Amino acid sequence: MDLLVVTSLLGFLLGILIVIPRLRKSDHGKIAQSNNVSPKASKAYTKAEVSLHNKRTDCWIIIKDKVYDVTSYVEEHPGGDAILTHAGDDSTEGFFGPQHATRVFDMIEDFCIGELVK
Repeated sequence: MDLLVVTSLLGFLLGILIVIPRLRKSDHGKIAQSNNVSPKASKAYTKAEVSLHNKRTDCWIIIKDKVYDVTSYVEEHPGGDAILTHAGDDSTEGFFGPQHATRVFDMIEDFCIGELVK
């Protein structure tokens, strides 16, 4: 009887540890999706403005008409300097290439600073 109670209690606790983080993650995703831009992103940039940020120490990219400041990620980029290939320009095609793992698609939203003005 005691073994059954302990097993049930452990199962319940493990269930909570798995479900709560997933609920938080899905709520965050809904917020970001409903705005279609990260909550901290609120500015609109022209392509000319983005093009000025084309160096290792100041690197902005455009992906699907959103502007991302990836300067802090340049040195961590697993692909080395490949991230600089389209610095200050549209990186949509390269971003959606086969070299990127699916976690990159969630991670990129942390770098969103605004939208591209058309």
